[in-house]
Amino acid sequence: MARVKRGTVQRRRHNKILKAAKGYRGSSSRLYTHAKRRVMKAGMHAYSHRRRKKRDFRRLWIARLSAATRAHGISYSQFMYKLSLKQIALDRKVLSEMAIHEPAIFEKLVAEAKK
Repeated sequence: MARVKRGTVQRRRHNKILKAAKGYRGSSSRLYTHAKRRVMKAGMHAYSHRRRKKRDFRRLWIARLSAATRAHGISYSQFMYKLSLKQIALDRKVLSEMAIHEPAIFEKLVAEAKK
């Protein structure tokens, strides 16, 4: 049987991994075996952190809203509950941005919720 050398196919596969590992520390950016391991691990972290990012941003918006509502004399949970009773359907992201960039409008919203 003839010998198969796999020259260009293997080189292309290796280069694809090494390109993805560019910037990694030490031998992880230069040696294929290490690079392959690191790229796989990075992909796993990227996948889970794309989901984690959604949780982190929600926590940030809630923390901002909590600080903003306490400055107006109402707790975050009471504020959200009263907004739902009044059927004001704004999500936490929008409310958080409003508290930062449009404090006058946010103050009116808090006053409306307090009523």
